[in-house]
This record gives sequence, C-alpha cells and structure tokens, in this order.
Amino acid sequence: MEKETHFTHISRPKAGMGTAVNPDITRASTLLFDRAEDLYRSDIRGYGRHGSAVHDTLKEAFNLLEGGAGTSLFPSGLAACTYPILSQIKTGDHILLTDSSYGPTRYFCDGHLKKMGIETEMYNPRIGADIENLLRPNTSVIIMESPGSLTFEIQDIPAITKAAQAHGVTTIIDNTWSAGLSLNPLKLGVDISCHAATKYFGGHSDIMSGAAVSRTEKLAKQVALTAKHLGNACSPDDVYQILRGFRTVVPRFRQQEATSLALANWLGTHSKVQQVLHPAHETHPDHAFWKRDFTGGGCIFSVVMKPCHETDILAFINALKLFGIGYSYGGFESLAIHCDPQLKRSVSASLGGPLVRFACGLEAMEDLKNDIEQALNEIS
Repeated sequence: MEKETHFTHISRPKAGMGTAVNPDITRASTLLFDRAEDLYRSDIRGYGRHGSAVHDTLKEAFNLLEGGAGTSLFPSGLAACTYPILSQIKTGDHILLTDSSYGPTRYFCDGHLKKMGIETEMYNPRIGADIENLLRPNTSVIIMESPGSLTFEIQDIPAITKAAQAHGVTTIIDNTWSAGLSLNPLKLGVDISCHAATKYFGGHSDIMSGAAVSRTEKLAKQVALTAKHLGNACSPDDVYQILRGFRTVVPRFRQQEATSLALANWLGTHSKVQQVLHPAHETHPDHAFWKRDFTGGGCIFSVVMKPCHETDILAFINALKLFGIGYSYGGFESLAIHCDPQLKRSVSASLGGPLVRFACGLEAMEDLKNDIEQALNEIS
C-alpha cells in the first residue's frame, strides 16, 4: 500500500452511526483514576503532559513514514533536533556537526553545549568516509543534514554511518527537506531522523511542531526519557493539526517538488545566475549521491547570483510579488530570502557570489517564474 493511502486512512475509527473520520482531541492536564493503586503505574499515562490518543496516532504516522521503532514529538523543529542530541551526550564528549547545518542547531551546539563542557567540531559536509579520521575516543554523536541548509550539499550518508557504527557513535540527521518522502535515512543506517513538522506536515505556515524518529527501541526510549525529564509537552490541538497535514502531504509535496525543479532548470540558464544549488539538478556537484540515495527532491533550493552589490540583491527580493519574504518552507505560499547575512561556514568553500533561497509553494509554476523574471530586472 502506498504512503498516501496509509496517511489517508491512519487512525480512522470504525464507522458506526455518524462516526467522525478523525480522532478526538483530548485536552487535559489532570488525568483521573478510579483506584489509588493505579496512580503510580509506569505502563499508563499519569498526566496530560505525557500525551493522548491523538499523540499516539501522530507518532504512528511518523514511524510509518520512516520505518522507525519509536517517535517523540516536540513543539518545534529545533527542539526535535536538540533533544535527541541531548539524549546521547554527556560532559566531556566531542561531537561532529556538518558545516552546512541549520543555523539554530549550530548555535545550540556552539553555545549551549559548550557551556556543558561538550566540544563541537565542524566538518565538511562532503567528507564522506574520511569522517573516520575525525573520530576520537570521546566522540559520541555525528550530526548530518542532507541536503545542507542554504547550500544544499548532499552527504554520503552510508559512508558516514558505516564509520560511526564501527566506533559506536550515534548518528542524527535533520531530514526536514525530504519530508521523509524522498529520503529514508534510517534505511541507510542513521540512528535518529529529525523533522521540523512545522513545514510540510503543517503545510499552512500557522503551526510549529517537530518529530524525532529512532531506528531502534533503545534509542527511542532514550530520546523519550530525555524529553520527559526536560518537561517536553505538545498541545493536542497542534498535534491534531499536524496529523491533518499528513492526510495531504504527498500531493502537496509532489507539486512543490516539481515546481522547484522546474524553476531550478530555468534559472540554471539565466544570464544573471552563476550556479543553481538543487540536488536534483544535474549540474549539482553531489547529484550522483542524490540519485543513489533519494527518490525525489524537495520544495526549496538556492541560487548563487553572479557577483553584484548587496543593494541589487535586496532590490531583487523586494521586487518579488508572489514570493513572500520570510523564513521556513513547506507551506502553501512561496518564499524567498537573501542568505548571506546568516551564511556561516567554517570549513566549506566560498560560493563566489550572493546566495538567494527559494521555497516553492502551491502557486502555478509559470506565475512564479514570471515573478522572478520581472524581479531580476532590478539587478544591473
């Protein structure tokens, strides 16, 4: 059975007389028991912070999505990255973080973890099997993001996980770009796959959520216990909205994926564009890895513009009419941002020109193309 069929029917109650097609939302802090003996049982929920039936259903959906052994839910995508990291580290550890990582994850590792006595070392996202040379006796975690945030490097995931497994190192990946629909990292040996469910699964830019899917029950329990100890909780209303997004994520993803590649192909021929950074585009330097490990693309990509003044890039962004100016992606509306102010790299090569990222929504591709075309006139 295909995923879109599974997602349409997951947690549909047995039909009766006027049965609702979706699970109920349970809003509760206190949970009551009819026997005092049951109050301290460890095999049942004792408090509303521990979730409800709709939380269980969303976890089931993410397990199904990635073939995971267990999922923890979080109130944001960043939390879905940081809690799994915390579940695998201790003071004195050394961790490896891809130089192409999502900015807030980088700030968390460089700032918060440093105060905890944990050293973060950046590595080139294209390092592949040579990552083994960076492993130390106290290395506990390797953090990947494929493709990389903003610059879209594709990592050699099987080579990295092979080296990590040989040394007992946990691997974590931010898998938001693919929505788990075009990449299954757990099958490639990754231990924990993290999602900003805010994006594709929210789908409407009005809710924040995150999920971490673990490859084994042991890892899933470690993440869940860390989240419990740190007071993690997700609103049942938010969880319900993300579950609703699961129902339609496949057709939305397909349209946005097709639009992004069509725009990337067109921009790759434009006189004002130096390079297109889209893994599914055949000129991408890591296209072979993408073709090997992925079954499709995603809705965002970047372009390196030919050298020009920053005021030209700002004028271009400001001239866009259909692309909103804002962070995130995976929603119904298209977005564009100039990336240079947040582009922080330690061991990666310079791009040689201004970087602009496009996130494709559900508008018609031709309309988006025409919008970019007229805005490019602002660049001299």
